[in-house]
Amino acid sequence: MKQLVLGILAHVDAGKTTLSEALLYRTGAIRDLGRVDHKNAHLDTHALERARGITIFSRQARLTLGDTAVTLLDTPGHVDFSAEMERTLQVLDYAVLVISGTDGVQAHTETLWQLLRRYRVPVFVFVTKMDLPGADRAALMADLRAHLSGACVDFTDPDPEQIALCDEAVLEQYLDTGALPDETVRALIRSRKLFPCLFGSGLKLTGVDAFLAALERYAAPPEYPAEFGARVFKIMRDAQGNRLTCLKVTGGQLRVRAPLTYFPRGADTPVQEKVNAIRLYSGEKFDAAETVPAGGVCAVQGLTQTYPGQGLGGAAASMPPSLEPVLTYRIGLPPDVDARAFLPRLRQLEEEDPQLHIVWDEALREIHVQLMGTVQIEVLKSLIRERFDVDVQVDSGRILYQETIAAPVEGVGHFEPLRHYAEVHLLLEPAERGTGLTFDTACSEDVLDRNWQRLILTHLAEKCHRGVLTGAPLTDVKITLLAGRAHVKHTEGGNFRQATWRAVRQGLMQAESVLLEPYYAFRIEVPAEQIGRAISDVRLMSGTFSSPETHGDMAVLTGRAPVATMRDYPAEVAAYTRGRGRISCSVAGYDTCHNAQEVIAESGYDPTRDLDNTPDSVFCAHGAGTVIPWDRVRDYMHIDTGFGKAEAETPPPAPRMFRRRFDLDDRELEEILQREFGPIRRAQYAAPVRNAAPGTDETERAELFHPRRERVIVDGYNVIFAWDELRALADSGHIDAARERLMDALSNYAAFTRREVVVVFDGYRVPGGQGEKFDRSGLHVVFTRQGETADAYMEKLADEIGKNESVRVVTSDALIQLTALRAGVLRMSAREFRQELAQVAQQLEDAIRDINGR
Repeated sequence: MKQLVLGILAHVDAGKTTLSEALLYRTGAIRDLGRVDHKNAHLDTHALERARGITIFSRQARLTLGDTAVTLLDTPGHVDFSAEMERTLQVLDYAVLVISGTDGVQAHTETLWQLLRRYRVPVFVFVTKMDLPGADRAALMADLRAHLSGACVDFTDPDPEQIALCDEAVLEQYLDTGALPDETVRALIRSRKLFPCLFGSGLKLTGVDAFLAALERYAAPPEYPAEFGARVFKIMRDAQGNRLTCLKVTGGQLRVRAPLTYFPRGADTPVQEKVNAIRLYSGEKFDAAETVPAGGVCAVQGLTQTYPGQGLGGAAASMPPSLEPVLTYRIGLPPDVDARAFLPRLRQLEEEDPQLHIVWDEALREIHVQLMGTVQIEVLKSLIRERFDVDVQVDSGRILYQETIAAPVEGVGHFEPLRHYAEVHLLLEPAERGTGLTFDTACSEDVLDRNWQRLILTHLAEKCHRGVLTGAPLTDVKITLLAGRAHVKHTEGGNFRQATWRAVRQGLMQAESVLLEPYYAFRIEVPAEQIGRAISDVRLMSGTFSSPETHGDMAVLTGRAPVATMRDYPAEVAAYTRGRGRISCSVAGYDTCHNAQEVIAESGYDPTRDLDNTPDSVFCAHGAGTVIPWDRVRDYMHIDTGFGKAEAETPPPAPRMFRRRFDLDDRELEEILQREFGPIRRAQYAAPVRNAAPGTDETERAELFHPRRERVIVDGYNVIFAWDELRALADSGHIDAARERLMDALSNYAAFTRREVVVVFDGYRVPGGQGEKFDRSGLHVVFTRQGETADAYMEKLADEIGKNESVRVVTSDALIQLTALRAGVLRMSAREFRQELAQVAQQLEDAIRDINGR
């Protein structure tokens, strides 16, 4: 039979396990239909899974579709177990992405979609829970096409033309022949140019048969080479403690008692072990097998040093996982348990889940573990109690930071104690976010032999390099070997290890280092009247967000924010919305730390005292090794690559200056404002002007009495949430009153100062979202249209009438302030502007008092 590996993925609580049960039931793989709420789901076999009602461990099941044997891999949906899910993606032929018909595409759904793109997995989409109120097929298809791909096509009654639109060549074929063969559709799906979408209910079994028919018709098993190959995706242990290696055969076939030769993690020499047994699992049960053909998934007993992601035989190793833990916790053991002795037991759990990252702190004699979140903590504590009969405590955890660099730098490492010699020159360059560390060589083999170069690259990869700000792991850096030198007689392999690591560290000591912190991608759904609170909170948490969307009486805010500031926010959302609000977060990689100086100061890290990561070099002097501090190594080095000299000889560029646009006069500025807001109506009163000096001609007198008019652009909602009295109104549900009070104050300010004032409000407050512009008592008011943020409108307007000292932007939003700076206009914070308005109000009162006094 043909072999097909099918993975099923979803956001937590989307209905994934229920659909898995339905697929197994309708294909005859199980006789009774299990349910998550009844705690008898076929694939959620662990007590923790049944107690919590979520999938924690990936599980296998077998079913048959026509002449194809399908292995179904059910993966965890909770974000805390994303690493477990990601490991299975590397062995999938197709994925089934399950979407809740009542929730649509959620934050973690988009994370799953990005991972499926990363691993090039073809996808079928099944929208479940369509039997519940609020599930709208047309709206859901629009959601899928907007947030996942425009190539999502409804396959309930597929339109051939819509399918053909996914590929230009296929469209031409369809227009010529008027037909679309199944083979063409299969090819589009396989190449990820088409994503079939079907609808139904896993619980009610509606749409399940149609979905299975689509899988049977359009999912084509791949072809495999004759040479044996296999890819490991999981390590687990059975009830008796036997170690099992879960793998997919990617070529040839696997036989019982067949010898396998492979390299354990980090080893230079291979080991050879025999396959003692092969198991084909379906839920908790398994069948023994003598052989497994290419495309089959099995669990193998007898291999003792395999690890997830490993390639066996002709299979290449998998890509390193992109989802890494962002929090580290200290494990507290009972007084009668020795931490050092208990460490090997925890290594077993780390072997099964490499993302645990068990770390031994020798100085504190403590065990630390890196995890994704609080749910994983509870699961880990339960596993330790179940497996080792030990109750542990876990502290509140702290953020895992990383470091990178901002500009290229050369690092030099020299290691030359008596009868040893090696020198290494490395180029360290900043790389794109999320790329990790990459290594390359640009060194000629005439300078350094190929074998030594390979050894240097090996040494670069075998260590976690630490940054110099807090000692956090180094990431997003490309390290290139520029040059090196060995001694014919005295150089040994370990010498290059020392020189290489010191070169990395010496380069970092010179570099402009950047502290990175983990970020969440979030989706906040709150009652519409409380969106102002959510926006203000996100800004206070140093987050960014896109324009809010409204769905009935609820508003949705999506964006990114640091994990450090958002860790406890879900409980806060539940509190201030009285349970009506929802928030979902997924780890969205690392970016610049929002409070770097504070974190660096708290760490107290001194890179020169980190003896395990020294930047200093060792040179031979008077027959003995002498340590040379990192900042003097270049004075002693034996090779000069010339790095940096060309730049030093080139005269520095002239300072960059913003050019003011003197070609845009007041008349043109007035035309732009009139185009935006119509004829400008002037106020009936104005600020007092100074008297002209005696002898001043009429032109000068006109300039004195009609000074150049200033323009002020105000970020409306930013100011409202920055002023306590207006924020109090908004938070109490009276956003309209807050807006009216702000516009009254701005009208008085505009009239008295004779300044053109434009106040901009985000368009999500306007019913219908069409946008609106009008004048009110000499004030220009803008409500942006739906999909256009105040930020974007202000940036456009400031750029159009700006680069001129007569334009100011009022906001406390750092992003808009940066935009204003780039446009060359002046900036003022909401707090500073409030002080100015208070002064103007006082002057207005004084002027009125003077008039009444006369």
